[in-house]
Amino acid sequence: MTNVVIFGATSAIAESCARELATEGAGIFLLARSLPRMETLREDLAVRGAKSVSSAEFDAAKIDAIPALVDACWRQLGTVDVAIIAFGTLSNQELCSRDAGELVREFSTNALATIVLAEALAGRLEAQRSGALVVISSVAGDRGRASNYAYGAAKAAVTAFTSGLRQRLRSSGVNVLTVKPGFVDTPMTAQFPKGALWATPSKVASDILHAVRRGRGVLYTPWFWRPIMFVIKNLPETLFVRFGPR
Repeated sequence: MTNVVIFGATSAIAESCARELATEGAGIFLLARSLPRMETLREDLAVRGAKSVSSAEFDAAKIDAIPALVDACWRQLGTVDVAIIAFGTLSNQELCSRDAGELVREFSTNALATIVLAEALAGRLEAQRSGALVVISSVAGDRGRASNYAYGAAKAAVTAFTSGLRQRLRSSGVNVLTVKPGFVDTPMTAQFPKGALWATPSKVASDILHAVRRGRGVLYTPWFWRPIMFVIKNLPETLFVRFGPR
């Protein structure tokens, strides 16, 4: 993984990916909203051994700016071996239920911006006929739940989109990896009580990079979410509505 671009670079999972890549001597281009946090991360990655570290501001709300930012990635690195999309917000379902504007903003950030960015990156990777596109979705997209169906619907859209994109790029030498983490202990989930099903960002990052090296198409991380979601997805709707997880 010689050259890597990371959108949403200051998220906990993205930072863990970047640190592991830096130890391998990768050239890394960071894109996120917080320039001060990226500067701190840049210094850390340089110490860890990154070949080069550069950064640019990225705001998922500014969807029209995405094509220019993608072009900037190739100008900066020349060739991109891995592109990682790792931004998102944890929607407040109660607020989304009563505020149409909030629902639109959340769906735009968690679905539309990701999809537009994935398409733009895919086009550049397809043109160079090599590389991997990593898109972080969620197990929440596998089936709607009462407690987070706005977020789940956005992630379901991302999962379906990347599935089709993976099929389209199959013969071009480009792999699309859809990542479906379960519960991850990050600042975004700080308010939730933690238990045995929770994973660290470093564990998820390690699983992601291992899956990229193996050319995987879909990754549940940690691994036990695959059988868990198999059961949840296949529960009859009447039973799921009555007894399923909230």
